[in-house]
Amino acid sequence: MILGFALIPLLGISILALMSPLTLLNTAARFGAYDRVTGIAYGADPRQKLDVYRPRGEGPHPVAVFFYGGSWQEGDRALYRFVGAALASRGILTIIPDYRVYPQVRFPDFLDDAAASVRWARDHAASQEGDPDRLVLLGHSAGAHIAAMLALDPQWLESAGLSPRDIAGMAGLAGPYDFLPLKDPVLQIIFGPETKRDRTQPINFVAPDAPPLLLIAGAKDRTVDPGNSTRLAERAARVGAQARAVIYPNLDHRTILGTVSPLLRPLAPVLDDITRFVVTVTAKAKAG
Repeated sequence: MILGFALIPLLGISILALMSPLTLLNTAARFGAYDRVTGIAYGADPRQKLDVYRPRGEGPHPVAVFFYGGSWQEGDRALYRFVGAALASRGILTIIPDYRVYPQVRFPDFLDDAAASVRWARDHAASQEGDPDRLVLLGHSAGAHIAAMLALDPQWLESAGLSPRDIAGMAGLAGPYDFLPLKDPVLQIIFGPETKRDRTQPINFVAPDAPPLLLIAGAKDRTVDPGNSTRLAERAARVGAQARAVIYPNLDHRTILGTVSPLLRPLAPVLDDITRFVVTVTAKAKAG
């Protein structure tokens, strides 16, 4: 699902009606203190490209790979410049990859793409003023599912020569982590036979040694039940893993990501939450 925000009532500027909400967020992002490199290939497919948002200032910086949402069916990394800019402005080297989606692929092919992009991030972080030993995964919606699967089910990163131990932490926004049964016919195709769908759910792979999790959701989300975040945090607590769920009462599925932009930042301190999490878990990873 492509993002949309009720910006016009919030800002009270009639000319904004001429511009799409994402155009507004990305236009504002052009003025940040960061450098952007676009269209770097991490694989042979046209969808296997990524953009890098590098903070200005002396590194090495912590590194974040951000996976956008789109119901595993759509999305474009260029639409999320406002995310890369916001994180880079906080001193986080940010990588935003595209990945193959349905109908080109089905589960688990987009996880293989995601793992390959993390492999690229690990291999090339130093050349981009980043620290490969301080790497976190971030995601929104379907992208949070992808990030959680990589962080919790070892087989996906292992296919790229990595391990969840190489990840300092994972932060998800409005993520579907425990979303069976599937009612949508397209999602039923994407995730395959019902008898095998348990393997598609991040909640089924939480282990005591899982990377720390930050799970943020909006109480007004009608697209992904915020209970996905609380249930995953509760499961992590039961097995002895580190996880925290944060539910903002005034946010929905779209605005929760929009708040990382300066235009919507007054709605909730989501960017502060993510920044604090990244700084904390990457410092522990470096020390440990």
